[in-house]
Amino acid sequence: MASFDIVSKVDPQTMDNAVNVARKEIVNRYDFRDTKGSLEFNKKDNIVNITMENDMRLQHTEDVLISKMVKQGLDATALDFSKEAYQSGAMVKKDIKVKAGIDKDTSKIIMKLIKDSKLKVSAAMMDETIRVTAKKIDDLQEVIALMRSKSDEIGMPLQFVNMKS
Repeated sequence: MASFDIVSKVDPQTMDNAVNVARKEIVNRYDFRDTKGSLEFNKKDNIVNITMENDMRLQHTEDVLISKMVKQGLDATALDFSKEAYQSGAMVKKDIKVKAGIDKDTSKIIMKLIKDSKLKVSAAMMDETIRVTAKKIDDLQEVIALMRSKSDEIGMPLQFVNMKS
């Protein structure tokens, strides 16, 4: 039986590099001159912390971060922007969670997509990964193509690892 795993993970070192490059650009940009804000990445909690004077600078910082992530080869859908910015004294703060692992809701969507495809494969949920098995490698490759085509429905970056035949 051939199999592979569907996972969702972001390399913490690459993410840290993207945050550092974004921080350097913010320091050097004219529209951020004399800013007291900061941009930090907490590797332990997988959270990007942004602190700026106002919402406009916060939004621009998010845009710079996304562009630097793309240049580093990271998928920007790994960031969870669902939390709202909050006021902290004279500063506006926002904590952006970096998604790691496939949560239960997303795994249900993936499993449903695989079942609806009518391919002769079986998928099983294992912690934060989904293992897909089939008799033919061609069926597995069709599942990978399906997942790539439906990436906007899934809403998080997926990697396909541990391919065995």
